[in-house]
Amino acid sequence: VQLVESGGGLVQAGGSLRLSCAASGRTFSSYHMGWYRQAPGKERAFVAGISWNGGSTSYAASVEGRFTVSRDNAKNTLYLQMNSLKPEDTAVYYCAPSFTVGTVWYASSGSWGQGTQVTVSS
Repeated sequence: VQLVESGGGLVQAGGSLRLSCAASGRTFSSYHMGWYRQAPGKERAFVAGISWNGGSTSYAASVEGRFTVSRDNAKNTLYLQMNSLKPEDTAVYYCAPSFTVGTVWYASSGSWGQGTQVTVSS
């Protein structure tokens, strides 16, 4: 599956953004999907995940209560609604097919899309 992230931008602290991840191929609905982010000088980290049918979601503690992950399998699209943004949310955001080991989420593929830059000013 090929993935294209969009929706990033520059926003003031406290603002909101909605990221999208458009997937090609007919197998999108078969995958759990995750959002990950990489801040400058840091490793890529899990942000949010959603099961293949949207019935289950999981969030990193740092975004719990502020971010909401959702998906529309009919449109082959994954979303991340980000509210109450903080400067520490500044990063490049990526989506990826994912799997879980217990409660830990991992990206299934070693290849990543171009990501979408989110910059939150203070």
